[in-house]
Amino acid sequence: MTAQVINGKEIVAAYRARIKEEVERLTEGGCQPGLAVVIVGDDPASHVYVRNKAKACEEAGIYSEVHKLPGDTPESEVLALIEQLNVNDRIHGILVQSPLPKHISEEKIVEAIAVHKDADCFHPVNVGNLMIGKEGPAPCTPAGVIEILKHIGTDIAGKHAVVIGRSNIVGKPMAILLLREHATVTVVHSRTPNLAEITRQADILVAAVGKAKMVKKEHVKPGAIVIDVGINRLDTGKLAGDVDFDDVLETAGYITPVPGCVGPMTITILLKNTLEAAKRAAAQLQANV
Repeated sequence: MTAQVINGKEIVAAYRARIKEEVERLTEGGCQPGLAVVIVGDDPASHVYVRNKAKACEEAGIYSEVHKLPGDTPESEVLALIEQLNVNDRIHGILVQSPLPKHISEEKIVEAIAVHKDADCFHPVNVGNLMIGKEGPAPCTPAGVIEILKHIGTDIAGKHAVVIGRSNIVGKPMAILLLREHATVTVVHSRTPNLAEITRQADILVAAVGKAKMVKKEHVKPGAIVIDVGINRLDTGKLAGDVDFDDVLETAGYITPVPGCVGPMTITILLKNTLEAAKRAAAQLQANV
């Protein structure tokens, strides 16, 4: 049986349409959501991502600013810019594009962003809130994966979910969000022995390891839902996920394509986080009147 390829465009279009409606209502009420993106250096992939984010904001009616800084910009200047954005009432979400040049501490930059404007959910306070189940922004890629699973009608509760990868950006928060949905969660990584033996137990398999086509059919239980978070550029110039799509296609029940599913959904959650931050700012303003 061939897996059903999850239609990322359909999911993203429906989700963004709802966001656009809410943005319009909030803007009519006098508070247009605003997102600021800061990019330092000339990493080509990062510039593509930033353009996609700016375009998505425009389509949703979200005000956006893109601050492009040279690669040799001192760390102090980046921190000063973030401080300006922290107190700018037009901006409700701030995102600093990774990777940063080596002379800039990513930790310092993340911690400098105001907690209530942390659109990526990278700030330690928001990460802590995520861990204890407190309300706050959701990490964009993991939250996007949850929405994809719900869209295809997955009852996550009680399922065995295996996450391949333990990064702070995807692997760890993915495990937490799956636990919130009452899945039984296993995290495997580079030091895990008998990796395929464990991944074959997964009803839901999330690949977020950063190695092109690493996941083969022997890693997948027949009928499993396979979510491919990876995006890798091959020597041919083409993009590929962490899952060997063609090899797994006949084994999985559902599978996400790369590109075209998790990536656009990640940007969609970024828009949602910005919208939610603007809603909180508007409510606070109303309370102070």
